[in-house]
Amino acid sequence: MASGKKVTIVTHNGSFHADDIFAVATLLLVLEKDNEVTVLRSRDMEVINSAEYVVDVGGVYDESINRFDHHQHGGAGVRKNTIPYASFGLVWKKYGEALCGDKNIVEKIDQVLVQPIDAGDNAFQLVETNVKGIYPYDIGLFFNTFTPGIKKGLADIDKIFMEPVSLARTILLKEISKRQDLVEIGLIVTKIYEESKNKKIIVLDKYYPVREFLSKFSEPLFVVFPREDGLWAIKTIRDNANTFVDRKSLPKSWGGYRDSELEKITGVSGAVICHRDAYLAVAKTKEGVLKMAEIALNS
Repeated sequence: MASGKKVTIVTHNGSFHADDIFAVATLLLVLEKDNEVTVLRSRDMEVINSAEYVVDVGGVYDESINRFDHHQHGGAGVRKNTIPYASFGLVWKKYGEALCGDKNIVEKIDQVLVQPIDAGDNAFQLVETNVKGIYPYDIGLFFNTFTPGIKKGLADIDKIFMEPVSLARTILLKEISKRQDLVEIGLIVTKIYEESKNKKIIVLDKYYPVREFLSKFSEPLFVVFPREDGLWAIKTIRDNANTFVDRKSLPKSWGGYRDSELEKITGVSGAVICHRDAYLAVAKTKEGVLKMAEIALNS
């Protein structure tokens, strides 16, 4: 821990949720480099008023004095898309750029991580299930598993709280690092797309996570790339990286077959396997997978 200024972060005691966990984790990442930080869990107003940073308790939102509660009458603001702010979103709005160094990354993490947590904490439903009674197992449910059960009681809950905070720190660091890498990857993939003669089949010199980049362009249907094991693969492109709807599937007749059976069905020597849902296929060589791509394109 740093030996600089002593600062205190206060959040509420009792049960915890992803909102306050991530709000505290964000502040720790910002502050610990240059400060000696203590985290307290309390609803005592004397403790709250003496702290340098207060999240999810205290009844005040004022980022100029580092008060980040949203439980007061009127809340703490609503985004343009109608999702209300919770303490994680309020902290992220002020300090996200200090961690990421890039406004676009701040906005992306707000979209994929912060807003879903804020929504859940404000009882704002994001997901409608297609299967009655079945919902995604989200990060809020994951962190709820750390809350002690009735038999154990809440005696050690303040100590336990720091376990999910530590995990949240790791998630934030990895998410930031991933998004920073994706900025570079996006530039590389965009350049490859722009230089491709056939913009329906994009051929990469190595694997990149490309779907969210190629989906921005209307032409790409498939991406071809080498795998680490020396084989070559073809994958479908979707209009939206968050859906399972392909712009064009590989031939359904290939789905679930492999090796000699797949060679016979495709007519391509060296065909190795096609996923049952026809979004991925593999061949032994680049030439083989490009033949499969052409067949798929014209099917």
